[in-house]
Amino acid sequence: MDSEEKTETVEINSSKNNQELTILLRTDEDDHRPVYLSGNFNNWETQDRRFMLHRIKEGEYQYTFPANFDFPDTLAYKFTKGDWSEVEIDRYGNKTSNRLCIKRSGIQEEHVPKWRKNWLPYRPSQLPQVHLISEEFEIPQLNKKRKIWALLPYDYETSEEHYPVLYLQDAQNLFNENAPFGNWQIDKKLAVMSDYGIGKIIIIAIEHAEKERLLEYNVGKTLLGEGQGKKYIRFVTDTLKPFIDKNFRTKPEREFTGIGGSSMGGLVSIFSGLMYPEVYGKLMIFSPSLWVIPKIKFSFLDIFAPMETKIYLYAGGDESETMIKHVKKFKKRLLKKEPVKEKIKVNLSINMEGKHSETYWSDEFPKAIEWLFFSDREGTI
Repeated sequence: MDSEEKTETVEINSSKNNQELTILLRTDEDDHRPVYLSGNFNNWETQDRRFMLHRIKEGEYQYTFPANFDFPDTLAYKFTKGDWSEVEIDRYGNKTSNRLCIKRSGIQEEHVPKWRKNWLPYRPSQLPQVHLISEEFEIPQLNKKRKIWALLPYDYETSEEHYPVLYLQDAQNLFNENAPFGNWQIDKKLAVMSDYGIGKIIIIAIEHAEKERLLEYNVGKTLLGEGQGKKYIRFVTDTLKPFIDKNFRTKPEREFTGIGGSSMGGLVSIFSGLMYPEVYGKLMIFSPSLWVIPKIKFSFLDIFAPMETKIYLYAGGDESETMIKHVKKFKKRLLKKEPVKEKIKVNLSINMEGKHSETYWSDEFPKAIEWLFFSDREGTI
């Protein structure tokens, strides 16, 4: 036994003497990713740093609950590597049942044989229904036509449920296996997420304007020149959303409606949410191109009383020299005034190794969906 093992063994025994509960996890597969507890004590949040296990050595982790921890009657939990795409599975690759514990002290020993990786395996029966709404959906505000898709929950046709909706830009890169720069694989991810209670959502995927993409997503006058972003935002808000709410079983209220995208798609989504807070209560903003408008102002927020809004903001450290600086400055300016700070919640996620690419936005997608739409759910997973 090396010195590290001795130290940790003493620590575990000490927690037992203090009448605290320690979870001791052994896993056959290990890597650099941290391990988290997710359960009925934290609304099944998968990346809650308060419940991150301490790595004792390769393949062995522990977590000790605080002495004054308010336990539920029965502790229900799972282990994850950060989200439901990286959750524990059995040795055959199947979803596991919730782990249960009624202890309040001592050591609870657990074992994880395998973890999900790269969204595999997923069940084809759980894949969302990919529905082409139109090859040429009219955009009267821009006098253009556009291909638009709906990704519906896998059981949409057999249920009577109404669902939250997320409008996403750049549909070409969301689930197209032939996309030249890769894709977010949101279809496969939603299939896995549905097993854990966070996949029941309608995604409206709007294809970008190809050569005119920058022009369409550029809002107002920026370093790129005069854009058509305001007209595009009015299209999504005033034309597309009413059509979707009329033709699909949606939850149309703002608290169930989100908009998002990456890069310039992230920028136009920021303005969509801030210009129409009565419509969008959730914003999913990945690597926004804030460099085109470095002196972004929020004076228009003074016109209306701020509404409760959740913003998931992501940036990668290997995207550009200014990406992280811009998103941090954006968050600071947005929350500068006290009334806004009380109403708008921002979850800033930074991956220092993250590049400006679909691969990293794909990794962030389920974490954003969970926090924006399902972080307050109750029950078992």
